[in-house]
Amino acid sequence: MSLRICFVTPFAWSQPHEVNAHVEGVAAALRGLGHEVTVLAPSSRARDLLAGRRALQKGLDTEVIAVGPSIPISRRTNIGVPVGVRANLRLALSRGRYDIVHGVEPGLPSISYLALTSAHALTAATFFSPDRLAYPARRSRRDRLNIRVDALLATSEETAEAAAKRFPGEYRLLPVGVDTELFAPAGKSDVIALELGPAARSGTRAVLRALRDLPGWQLRLLHAKPLAYRPAIPRALRARTAVRSVRRPEQRAAALRDAAIFVPAPDGEERLALEAAACGVALAGPAELPALVADDARRLELSSAARVDAQRQSFARVADELDGVYSRLIRKRRSARVPSADGEDPLAGRDWIVVDLHMHTEWSHDCSIPVEDLLDHAEGIGLGGIAVTDHNAFGGALEALELARARDLVVIPGEEVKTDGQGEVIGLFLEEEVPRGLSFAQTIGAIGDQNGLVYLPHPFDRLHDIPDPATLHRHLAEIDVFEVFNARLLRESFNDEALRFARKYRLLQGAGSDAHVLQGVGTGAMRMRRFEGPEEFLLSLRTAEVLRRPKSLAYLQSLKWMAQVKEKVR
Repeated sequence: MSLRICFVTPFAWSQPHEVNAHVEGVAAALRGLGHEVTVLAPSSRARDLLAGRRALQKGLDTEVIAVGPSIPISRRTNIGVPVGVRANLRLALSRGRYDIVHGVEPGLPSISYLALTSAHALTAATFFSPDRLAYPARRSRRDRLNIRVDALLATSEETAEAAAKRFPGEYRLLPVGVDTELFAPAGKSDVIALELGPAARSGTRAVLRALRDLPGWQLRLLHAKPLAYRPAIPRALRARTAVRSVRRPEQRAAALRDAAIFVPAPDGEERLALEAAACGVALAGPAELPALVADDARRLELSSAARVDAQRQSFARVADELDGVYSRLIRKRRSARVPSADGEDPLAGRDWIVVDLHMHTEWSHDCSIPVEDLLDHAEGIGLGGIAVTDHNAFGGALEALELARARDLVVIPGEEVKTDGQGEVIGLFLEEEVPRGLSFAQTIGAIGDQNGLVYLPHPFDRLHDIPDPATLHRHLAEIDVFEVFNARLLRESFNDEALRFARKYRLLQGAGSDAHVLQGVGTGAMRMRRFEGPEEFLLSLRTAEVLRRPKSLAYLQSLKWMAQVKEKVR
């Protein structure tokens, strides 16, 4: 299946950067698998920005679109910050009609974070360094990213552990990636390649001392970053020593292909070491150098092992893994609703009724509404159906069923069950009580054992206990109805987040008042076709409409508190 994929990188495309090298290599490999891939990035080149503006204005499909200028944050790094580029980024995401938006290093204040939190497509995020996780500082903004990212990836165990502390979830490890065609072994010479870096000074001096006793061997000092210092090379070794800049892939390939030994810096780039391995270069520390120079067989053994290991981390392998990740995300999304063969709704002849799918009675510990009063009031305000969902109690639903036998009001027996640390789950069309305190998975299983329906209430109300994103994604296929409007939530943004999530995964939407006083009944409901049983209920929800009739939350909450006080006085 061909997908439209958008990578978003925070680093200037006009400058070499190890993260951009990953994005460029993986994008090319994914195109080789038949996907359409676009990279959105900042740039410090005027011609890139001009081409990006033209592509956005004309809706052109290009491999790279510069969405805004970058600013320098160090001697070697420019990034695009989400100031002044928001409009360009949103235009690019909306016009691109992408299936997947994949942001890299979103723990920086950059366009990656902005893209992942504003995209309506399925999303993935890759973290490369434990040092790039400081943003955002506010927990609410981190929660927003956590909720809106559908797949979390990291390039090392260390990075995954650090990222999980800021953005909890289930992380999948992804290789850094290397171009095994560009970085391929060539005829080996007596050359030692050494990576320079601030932490490599003592190692560089040790290698220079060892070089005195290695006649015929040459030393290449490689720097992938601007030099913070220039090593002192003894006069006797200058003819056999060269300093090379290897910021670009072609420069690194030329410097590594014929090298026999590579000495990485303690604080060096993982990519440079991987590229050396792909070139079949034996990796060694400064202390191991003399013995390795003297042992041709050992060098050959290390060279072959390094090449094999690098081939397992090729860009083609990374693309295959990402293709699997993307395919799983696509499969998690519900299929689009296809009309029946005759083009008609099976329930088209039924009456339209208004159904409140979430409310409480005196069987809940925090509610004092008698069941009969609830039924009378529901009918009095024109509701055609209600779901009685008391907290960890099923008696109210059974009583409502019995009292509604002679009424035209549809009653769905339910229960709002408290799980063990993962929020609440409502079971609809239940036959018996589900015990509280089970895990999220066990609660869903207990509802399914009764052939009930799983209705997830207020899934993003961060002021209360809710399921974490990892749990939500793990059990997405088992959720029958997703509550997108709860009339009692303090912040409307919580409902907006639920609606956004439901639309992304094409989940059936539900709404309820969560009423604990009669005045709140019907403030959230669904306008839907009359139904009988759970199967027709789900069928009816496909053509249903969410009704928002909110009242002052302060007013409703004060009535609830007054009712609770009266109960205590009695």
